[in-house]
Amino acid sequence: MRANRFLGAGLGLFLAAMPASASADVDWDRIDLDQERAAIAYFQSADQRMQDVGWKLVRGNAAFCTRVHPSTGLQLQDLASYGEPAVGRAALGLNADFAVQTAAQGSPAAQSGLFPANREIIGLSDVDPNGWEADERLDPARLIRAHNFLDSALAETGRVTITFGDGETAQLTGVGACATRFILVGNSDTARGGRDRVYLGINFPGFSYDEDVFAAAVAHELAHNLLDHSEWLDRNSRRQRNVRRTEREADRLMPWLLANAGYDPAAAQRFMEIWGPRHDGGLLRDRSHEGWDERAEHIAAELPLIRAAMQSGGKADWSVLFRREIDPSAGL
Repeated sequence: MRANRFLGAGLGLFLAAMPASASADVDWDRIDLDQERAAIAYFQSADQRMQDVGWKLVRGNAAFCTRVHPSTGLQLQDLASYGEPAVGRAALGLNADFAVQTAAQGSPAAQSGLFPANREIIGLSDVDPNGWEADERLDPARLIRAHNFLDSALAETGRVTITFGDGETAQLTGVGACATRFILVGNSDTARGGRDRVYLGINFPGFSYDEDVFAAAVAHELAHNLLDHSEWLDRNSRRQRNVRRTEREADRLMPWLLANAGYDPAAAQRFMEIWGPRHDGGLLRDRSHEGWDERAEHIAAELPLIRAAMQSGGKADWSVLFRREIDPSAGL
């Protein structure tokens, strides 16, 4: 399977640590902290772009998603997931391991103005996540636990209090968003969606595209989640024919999601026309996907329906107007 191919819902997913020195015992004479800071900043810049686009998509389509949860747009980082936490702490000037990773543009976290990248965090509600056990390095488990903790607190009360390393506190109130997290993966050029996650590799070609075209790539993976493709494939098998049907549905839903997020829905077709000729694979194409030109035609066929929906109601209600190609409740 070619590296730049959309891989579809529910295939093998993985996390990668953020960049930092990977030596077990730090030789500080060989560490260039400016270089470490630049590597972290590069990763965070790509992550910020993904979170900004993802936030627009999950907020703009919340009225039509079956799974909606309160969200603040805040993403944390935990230096326990770095290759060498001590180097990360030195590079960022942190005493603790937890800090702000991103605050999605337009989200409650960003609008508060209190969550710049790398601001140290010592409290989530009444809990200090820095006290939770973690392996010495390359351990994402504690960060996942922290995000799950935030989700639970928001689901229970609708708000969460954050305590910063300097003692200042901020209370965030969640707003409704489609239930999906967006996760940037190191050392990868793939895009993958499954269940309630969207994963993009930092080397994914779409990062070089204009925002609305990049958003189309994110929307494709989000579409897999919103249409419950992983669950359907679990019940009905991942035979080539079934995967093709889910991929075609995700392609066709892309422009609907873009329209509700304030993007030009035709950017979905442009994405396929830009990405396809370079990464489609030609005769070596993974046959679980149609050719890029066929995929672009399927997307184009949705555009008149979306324009009509937007003109009549101001939103593209795909929960009612989108034609499904699978029965999401069918299967064993």
